[in-house]
Amino acid sequence: METLELHKEELAATIRAYHAKGWSPATSTNYSFRLEAFPETIYVSSSGVDKSQFKAGHFMEVDLNGNPNPGFEHLRPSAETLIHCTLYKLFPEMQCILHSHSVYSVLHSAVQPEAIKLEGYEVLKGYAGILTHDTTVNCPVFENTQDMNAFSDLLESEKARLTIPAFIMRKHGTYAWGKNLFEAKRHLETTEYLLEVEWKLR
Repeated sequence: METLELHKEELAATIRAYHAKGWSPATSTNYSFRLEAFPETIYVSSSGVDKSQFKAGHFMEVDLNGNPNPGFEHLRPSAETLIHCTLYKLFPEMQCILHSHSVYSVLHSAVQPEAIKLEGYEVLKGYAGILTHDTTVNCPVFENTQDMNAFSDLLESEKARLTIPAFIMRKHGTYAWGKNLFEAKRHLETTEYLLEVEWKLR
C-alpha cells in the first residue's frame, strides 16, 4: 500500500474509533494530515460525513490557505479547515491534527474562563517534552466563533498560550496535534483523559 493511502487508512480508522468513543456526534469534528514530501498539501476530512462510516476516500486535498486543490473543487472541506492551515503554519514540524467534540471539553469550557489547569498527573507525560508528573500545564480555552479568519488571527496572536499541543474552543471541542498520527493521538487522548478526571474530581 502506498504511503499516502496508508496514512489515509490509518487516520480513517482512528476517526471511526473516536466516533465510537462519542467524540464526534452528528457528523461533527474534522481531521487532517500532511506528508513531509508535500508540506504544502493538506489532506483534510470532507464535510458532512458520518464519522462512523468514514473511509480513506473521504479525505480531500487543500492548500495551506484552505482552498481545494485541482480535482477536489467539487468537494466541501470542513468549515474549520482554516484552523488546520493556521496550526500547520504556526508549528511547521507538525504533520497531523485531530479534533474532538467530547463531553468533558465542552463542560470545562462552559465554566472555565481562560484555561484548564492540569497538575500532578502521571499521564501528563503523554505530552511531548514532559518527563515527570510533578508539573503543571494550562490547556487554553478560546472563544468559539463562526469567523474562521478571526479565529486564525487569534491563534496567531495567542501562540504563546499554546504551551501544550492542544486547546479547547468554548462549548465546541478540543484540537490536538503532533509530528505524526501516533503523537497527535497521544496528545488528544492525554487531554481528553485528564479533562474527564478533572471534571469527575470536581
